[in-house]
Amino acid sequence: MTTVLIVNDQALQRLGLRMFLETQPDLTIVGEATAYAQAVRLADTLRPDVVLVDMGRPDEKHIQAIHRITRPDADPTAPDADADGTGRIPPRVLILTPFDADESACAALRAGADGLLLKDALPHELTAALRTIALGGAVLSPHLTRALVDAVREQSRSDLTERRHRLSHLSERECEVLAALASGWSSREIAERLSIAPTTVKSHISSILTKIGARARVQAVVFAYETGLVRPPRQRLHPNGTDFSDRSR
Repeated sequence: MTTVLIVNDQALQRLGLRMFLETQPDLTIVGEATAYAQAVRLADTLRPDVVLVDMGRPDEKHIQAIHRITRPDADPTAPDADADGTGRIPPRVLILTPFDADESACAALRAGADGLLLKDALPHELTAALRTIALGGAVLSPHLTRALVDAVREQSRSDLTERRHRLSHLSERECEVLAALASGWSSREIAERLSIAPTTVKSHISSILTKIGARARVQAVVFAYETGLVRPPRQRLHPNGTDFSDRSR
C-alpha cells in the first residue's frame, strides 16, 4: 500500500485529487496540506511514501520546503530522522506543474523532487507516476524532457567544471549505466542490454548516486544531462559511443 500526502492550496482541486486517488486500491491518502510549511510538518508526522505537490510554479520558499521534506536530516530544526529507531526513509516528492520546464523546475529536482508531471497528465499517468516514485524510481513527463534538458544546460554552465569533476570519479561501466538510466531504460533493460545481473545494476546505481552526491535517480538523470554524458535522442553517448537511443520496447 502506497500512502500519499496531497499538497494543494485549492479546496476543489484537493477534493478532486483525493476522490480520484481513493478509487485506487493500492493508494491511501493520509493527509492534505494547503501550504508548503504545513506540508513539511505533515510529512514529518504522517510519514507518507509520496508527497504529491500541485501548487503551480515553486518559489524559493517552496524549494526550501521540498528540500526539508526529502532531506529532513539536513534541517537543524527538524527531528532526527532516526530518533525513533525506525530508520525511516524520507518521503518522495512528485510535482504537478502547469508550466514547461524552467529554472524553478530544475531547482525543485535539485532540492530532491523525484518527478515532474504536467497538470494535464492523464489519470493513469498520475497513478503510474505515484507507484513508480514510491518504489524508488524517477518520473519526468515526456513533454517536459526536452525543455528540461535545455533549461538544465543553460543553468548549469557556472558549475559545469565541478560537476564534470564528479563525473570523472565514475568508472566506465558506471558511465554506461548512468547514460542508460538517463535515456529512460529500466534496471531490467540495462541488465539485459549490458549483459550484467540486475543486482549488479542496482549496485552500480547506488555507487553512482553516492559519487555524484545525488539522493535519487531523477537527480542522476539531471546530472547526466548537465555534464553532457547524455545528449538528445539519436545522438551518441559518452564514454564509448554506445547508442542508447534505439532501446527496444
